[in-house]
Amino acid sequence: MEKITSFTINHLVLKRGVYVSRVDEVGGDVVTTFDIRMKEPNREPALSPSALHCIEHLAATFLRNHPVWKDRIVYWGPMGCLTGNYLLVKGKCTSRDVLPLMIECFSFISEFDGDVPGQSAKDCGNYLLMNLSEARWEASKYLREVLEKVTDENLEYPNE
Repeated sequence: MEKITSFTINHLVLKRGVYVSRVDEVGGDVVTTFDIRMKEPNREPALSPSALHCIEHLAATFLRNHPVWKDRIVYWGPMGCLTGNYLLVKGKCTSRDVLPLMIECFSFISEFDGDVPGQSAKDCGNYLLMNLSEARWEASKYLREVLEKVTDENLEYPNE
């Protein structure tokens, strides 16, 4: 079986950032997949499942209600390795194109106060697995340390 593209990225040198993971044609439309990498794989502790689940609910809600981007958002969801999220957007986009959106999104999460959208037994399959204070802390850290200080190195996958 062939190794899929995402398993060919050298995670030993991958930094936190916003990367174009792939660009696909789906039903005549172009879809760009972004790797929203919040943790350095295998070098720093992964996100807790409860923080990441909360980030998922908040980010998905924010993005699907965004006045400019909402019609282009296909999907937002966590990586199984707990080091970040995937963002799928309709159309061909670059990391620089979505950077302002990610800054808005993570600002929203870091400042969010109230009931987490969809955090109920009726709306979510594991509604108790959420930690808003930890999600806010992780979002703030990513915003402050990565998104607000982006370099070219944080926008393109490493070559090796």
